[in-house]
Amino acid sequence: MIWHHQEKKAEEIISHYRLTPHPEGGFYRETYRSSEVIPVHCLPEGFMAARNVCTAILYLLEKNDFSALHRIRQDEMWHFYLGGALHLVMISPEGRFTEVLLGQDITAGEYVQYVVPAGYWFGARPVEGCAFSFVGCTVAPGFDFDDFELGKRAELLDSFPRHKNLIVAYTRQEEGTSSV
Repeated sequence: MIWHHQEKKAEEIISHYRLTPHPEGGFYRETYRSSEVIPVHCLPEGFMAARNVCTAILYLLEKNDFSALHRIRQDEMWHFYLGGALHLVMISPEGRFTEVLLGQDITAGEYVQYVVPAGYWFGARPVEGCAFSFVGCTVAPGFDFDDFELGKRAELLDSFPRHKNLIVAYTRQEEGTSSV
């Protein structure tokens, strides 16, 4: 199937690539998991089991949706593919805020590829006015949900109070808690 950029719709991409809902928001499908495995004793501190050398996913966010703040033990490389630019936000373990735009307009400062360092809290959403953003993510050592932590709003606010607006915008309210 050949798509013309203006004719692409999020629903077509979700269907074509058989994407399913992701716990942090959006839709994804793992497209690669290396057959080679790194033994746990060769991994950095904090890993409790062996990991594949590398994994990759396709990931789509529609307008009005977002990737909630989360962190993983590994670096995660993001690759821009289609749609509108994606706003990627990060908070380092020390509380330093960084934001980048993933997209095709490199003359406007957008990146087609960007690495989120291991241990950073990060989230994403399509920029205002975009119907969707379609990206890929590559993780090495390979991703495992044991390495994934979805941010809890109250805990993040306690740790990074100066980033309150960002944290509220990139977290979902937990059941049984009052809104901030």
